[in-house]
Amino acid sequence: MKDELKNINKAFESKVRLGIMSALMVNEELDFVSLKSLLELTDGNLASHTKSLEELGYIQSRKQFIGRKPNTTFQITDLGRAAFAEHLNALESFLKLSRW
Repeated sequence: MKDELKNINKAFESKVRLGIMSALMVNEELDFVSLKSLLELTDGNLASHTKSLEELGYIQSRKQFIGRKPNTTFQITDLGRAAFAEHLNALESFLKLSRW
């Protein structure tokens, strides 16, 4: 069973990071407010998790001003897409092997 778990990515163990990556897998980009609303998070919680994912190279952010308001958008990177797909495949394999 250890072999099946080796491709589980610790970066995605948090339900918040799982949610961020899932949302970005199916959307070309999402802004901070939309992602926060979708996942029902506080500003600080979303900011800390997106920072961690960005430091790993799994997502990227773009900051700009729209009028006088700051706007941050997030996109998944190719590295993030591949890592998340591998994580999902590992979970699926584990679930299949866990069936009796």
